[in-house]
Amino acid sequence: MPPPSRSLLWLGLVLGAVCASRGPAAPGNATDPLNVLLIIVDDLRPSLGCYGNKLIRSPNIDQLASRSLLFQNAFAQQAVCAPSRVSFLTGRRPDTTRLYDFNSYWRVHAGNFSTIPQYFKENGYVTMSVGKVFHPGISSNHSDDSPYSWSVPPYHPSSEKYENTKEFQKLYPLENVSLAPDPQVPTGLPLVAYNPWMDLRQREDIQALNLSVPYGPIPADFQRKIRQSYFACVSYLDTQVGRLLSALDDLQLASSTIVAFTSDHGWALGEHGEWAKYSNFDVTTRVPLMFYVPGRTAPLPVEGEKFFPYLDPFDSVSEVPEPGRQTGDLVELLSLFPTLAGLAGLHVPPRCPIPSFHMELCREGRNLLKLFEDHGEEEEPHVRSNPRELVAYSQYPRPADSPQWNSDKPSLEDIKVMGYSIRTVDYRYTVWVGFNPQEFLANFSDIHAGELYFVASDPLQDHNVYNDSQGGTLPQSFMP
Repeated sequence: MPPPSRSLLWLGLVLGAVCASRGPAAPGNATDPLNVLLIIVDDLRPSLGCYGNKLIRSPNIDQLASRSLLFQNAFAQQAVCAPSRVSFLTGRRPDTTRLYDFNSYWRVHAGNFSTIPQYFKENGYVTMSVGKVFHPGISSNHSDDSPYSWSVPPYHPSSEKYENTKEFQKLYPLENVSLAPDPQVPTGLPLVAYNPWMDLRQREDIQALNLSVPYGPIPADFQRKIRQSYFACVSYLDTQVGRLLSALDDLQLASSTIVAFTSDHGWALGEHGEWAKYSNFDVTTRVPLMFYVPGRTAPLPVEGEKFFPYLDPFDSVSEVPEPGRQTGDLVELLSLFPTLAGLAGLHVPPRCPIPSFHMELCREGRNLLKLFEDHGEEEEPHVRSNPRELVAYSQYPRPADSPQWNSDKPSLEDIKVMGYSIRTVDYRYTVWVGFNPQEFLANFSDIHAGELYFVASDPLQDHNVYNDSQGGTLPQSFMP
């Protein structure tokens, strides 16, 4: 007998674009399976009110956070779109999907791995995709992984008419926009680690500045304009999230829908003299992550109550809602797969063996379900595991030991060095080692460079003390 029909609503939001979808309104009760709404934002770092940013106006996302379990230290596994999305949608690390660029499809290149929406679909859910969920192009078989992942063809609304929207910049007068707190290249940063932001340099307005390559800094006034535009995009995005969430109220679905909100990776806005993503620093790998689970992270709404009323970021009286439950545990986006499955009441896929290329359904991420347990009002609402046992891994490829024209986005065949990075509560440690793209093998005996930053004394990761430490000795916990 097939499982009961369920609904899984999927959403991808690109900064500056409108992408929204509604699930079917259906009567339900406390025993009905929960719907799932996953909001994936492109290029969003945790520059939000709910993450302590006093400048950013994001009242609707902050409202969601106030009713969610919010993760303060969530990290992507590679700071570029296609590899990151394929990684967390399959629950596999980039070294398993073997996708480090945009030019291959994992089902034929590495393994016929299941995905989060595919798993829900196979368990009786109707799955739908709107906007950018999988990365378009070869990495999703030019089909957004249809028909495997989706019950109906994915929908990509045009966003071109929103490209020149300027009104949200009024929220951020240039005189209020500061520069990055650490705009200089970190002390002792190895050449291989630097992101030369070549795609940004291809813009006509950037080319007109005649900057030296690769380190030429952008003039301060232009930096403020870039940061202003990014912040404006965040507030525009917030309005779309607000309209989407208010639709849950209108359809009386707020009490029967899990909402997860995250981003594929972060974004540098002048920190370390870098722009965009393409590195292993926290600023590019750390992402927002929150889960609203009705009845668990917030009380069930009473009949007629607006749980997610739309909030206008232009309303000067809007204040950041009181934060909900938070945890400082280090977590990886790989945990999306097992955690969403567990929250929805599905069997959590087993941990993958090593190697796992011939195993279609398994996950390499930790199940975070225990973090949603109610510990009572008198206890701290944080995870009670030993924080020093928790780690988050990321990696980034390079074509050479010094910045090149293709350093930010090397094709697979051009990768010569891989930077493997481990983030713990105490430090970020990165080692750059030789990499064979034909065999997909890293040679940890061939160390090209290293980075070591201590969180307590250097939270922005500005002072590389790798050469002051014990050279190339890897911590025992380095390899995932």
